[in-house]
Amino acid sequence: MSGNLADGLALIFDMDGVIVDSNPLHREAWVEFNRRHGVETSDAMLERMYGGRNDQIVRDFFGDSLPEDEVAAYGAAKEKIYREMLAGRIEETLVPGLRPFLDLYRGSPMAVATNAEPENVNSVLDRAGLRDYFRVVVDGHQVSRPKPHPDIYLRAASLLEIAPSNCIVLEDSHTGVAAARAAGMRVIGLATTYVNLPDVDIMADNFCNGIVVSWLKAQQRAL
Repeated sequence: MSGNLADGLALIFDMDGVIVDSNPLHREAWVEFNRRHGVETSDAMLERMYGGRNDQIVRDFFGDSLPEDEVAAYGAAKEKIYREMLAGRIEETLVPGLRPFLDLYRGSPMAVATNAEPENVNSVLDRAGLRDYFRVVVDGHQVSRPKPHPDIYLRAASLLEIAPSNCIVLEDSHTGVAAARAAGMRVIGLATTYVNLPDVDIMADNFCNGIVVSWLKAQQRAL
């Protein structure tokens, strides 16, 4: 069965929490990295991590006085720990139902737009064999302002050559939803990180229950 989107509609996916349910591993990696630097990681710190870009997170955890090169080095070291944890576990971390969903919409305009580090994006898409589904991949280093600013989603829409109002974003974080809304896009919320996300059009646990496909069909009929 083909679920190709109607002409003029596009899907834009966040990565962490939407393509891979990787937030538990990111939490573990930050706890381990911080411990190595003598910092005990609180639940509040981990809560602030969701949807952030590494330079923001490092400055939050270690202070604004760190020079830029040290901020970058800290972020890179933490992500190395994360990728080591993720190695060999890609398939089990994919959000349930993702592959059939991507197969259903194969050929439709789809993009990844994430605050994640380029190495992490490449690791996930290539190890999982997902890259060919996406016409466009935008990471956190391709824009000057990360989520919750709209820049990353507007860039993805521009590269897809689809109007922002016809782009449908799949997100799991408050900052991601804010970015998508600021870009003038519709938003599907996935409950991998939060049970409820305000200001989304619909919420779904994952891609298995059919609510996302049903809602997308309704959007197509409304064109």
